[in-house]
Amino acid sequence: MNTALLIIDMQIGLFDGPEKPFERERVLGTINALIRRARTAGAPVFVARHTGPAGSPIEAGSPLWQLWPALDVDVTRDHVFNKTRPSCFLDTDLAQHLAAAKVDELVVAGMKTQFCVDTTCRVAVELGFSVVLPQDAHTCMDTAALKAEAIIEHHNATLAGAFVKRVKAQDIQF
Repeated sequence: MNTALLIIDMQIGLFDGPEKPFERERVLGTINALIRRARTAGAPVFVARHTGPAGSPIEAGSPLWQLWPALDVDVTRDHVFNKTRPSCFLDTDLAQHLAAAKVDELVVAGMKTQFCVDTTCRVAVELGFSVVLPQDAHTCMDTAALKAEAIIEHHNATLAGAFVKRVKAQDIQF
């Protein structure tokens, strides 16, 4: 299989907002390790950046819209693209770039577990991709209903099998 890494919404406004993501530093380190392994293997790296409407805290070009500075993204090498919906595919050029690179398997990491990570995994499967979800490379914040740790574990369990192959990040090969 031709595998690509897809990193979702690791942006200043989400990663360093008033509510901090669960185990954010560990998740960042895990994602950076995946980036390094993907590059070593020659696998493409795609990076989605959520873009809010004009006037929102994460509108295009705003400080909070920028990628987290410690994320090991190389804009001259990696494909950074913007999205406005939870799916990384809706109204973006991601599917076309994956087809051009002959990618048929996606490793999905980033934020937020219950929104963009979940939606993108499900849509990717509908589009015919095999999806690998590193169970320790996505995160979110606590909600009024659930702690982030419970949200992450729930989505790892719910997506596994029907939608994704659930693995530890250290076991992923590109």
